[in-house]
Amino acid sequence: MKRKITAFLTAVLMLALPLLAGAEQTEFHKGYTLDKVVVLSRHGVRSPLTDGGSLLGDITPHTWFSWTSGSSELSMKGATLEILMGQYFRQWLESEGLIPRNWRPEGDAVRFYANAKQRTQATARNFSAGMLPVCVVPIEMNAPFDTMDEVFSSKLRFVSDAYTEAALDEIAAMGGEKGMAGISEKLRDAIALVMDVTDMKESEAYQSGKYGDLLNDETVMSLTFDEEPAMSGPIKIATSVADALKFQYYEEADEQKAAFGHELTREDWLAICGIVETYEKMLFTAPLISVNVEHPLLMELKSELEKDGRVFSFLCGHDANIAGVLAALNAEEYALQNTLEPGTPIGGKLTFERYLDAEGKAWYAVSIIYQSTEQLRDREFLSLENPPMKGEIRFEGIEPNADGLISEEDLLNRFQEAIDAFDTLVEDYADAEKAA
Repeated sequence: MKRKITAFLTAVLMLALPLLAGAEQTEFHKGYTLDKVVVLSRHGVRSPLTDGGSLLGDITPHTWFSWTSGSSELSMKGATLEILMGQYFRQWLESEGLIPRNWRPEGDAVRFYANAKQRTQATARNFSAGMLPVCVVPIEMNAPFDTMDEVFSSKLRFVSDAYTEAALDEIAAMGGEKGMAGISEKLRDAIALVMDVTDMKESEAYQSGKYGDLLNDETVMSLTFDEEPAMSGPIKIATSVADALKFQYYEEADEQKAAFGHELTREDWLAICGIVETYEKMLFTAPLISVNVEHPLLMELKSELEKDGRVFSFLCGHDANIAGVLAALNAEEYALQNTLEPGTPIGGKLTFERYLDAEGKAWYAVSIIYQSTEQLRDREFLSLENPPMKGEIRFEGIEPNADGLISEEDLLNRFQEAIDAFDTLVEDYADAEKAA
């Protein structure tokens, strides 16, 4: 099966979260000393969020990959890939002189903190095993297991009628003059591709109308206090199926089998994964949404950046967390290379590297470190000679120095601006509500 999807990919990039294209390891540290690293990680490769007995089992006549974990949990392959990434971080940090060989950190030198979901806790555990193989570090969990920690929950902390109207307008603007209908139009070819790959129209559930008409029905957004932004309609359903196809592709060695017998190009897979990333952007990256849902996490990250004595911090959450944080910090557009997820790749690490210059002034390199599609599928060993991919982050209105680093003052100020923006929107839209 071959399809031309250039127009779709262009649309996805137009909707994309901020970041410069970049895939090569860039050496920032010449003339600088690495002093500290703070990581916000997305969890690793998991099974689909729903199992074969629900939507996924209904909507296709095919049998899905036999997952090695329960629905939504880190898979065996995901665990292996996190160990490999942790081993790479160990080699990198040792080569920089930040940590010694066979490091056994003491006191508050390291912190591993993850959401209370299995996939995030297990990601942190396996990454730490690779990075610190002779030391068992505690994985902090501040909520009952398998619930959402407040820090990592991308739920709305404030909602009013005036706020809802303004935020939904921002989301609709992603579709241009046609608004939400414009977003649906841009995704139509990709959704049709998902339907073809899964032979969806042959399933009894789709034929019965249980899931509506994915090519013509309307997608609806809703914003409710103390809940994540929500969506119903075709894009939501297509995202669930595309998400499962993506993880089947990561797990299944036979590419044709991963696509239920169809021959797909890399562009086809990018289109399928683009549905998921568009869904993520619609839910979490509008300016009024991002500073609302990621308010606690922004404060937590700023605290880690300012923590004296901390050498390495690892916070593990979800794609929504990385997408929302970058949007709240007003990062520039980006499209990562050699990945099917150019915004928030699975297992990707949003990394804040603190460097000191010869005069002791602090500078930061901000990047996303991630495994390429091939490194994921092939379980490639990572090393300084075969590193993961690395894409640089730039921020609107912050000028880097000649070595591509931004000042600590600029970075912390940007965090504070994003944190303060939540209080501002509460004041503005609460007042608007009262005035009405």
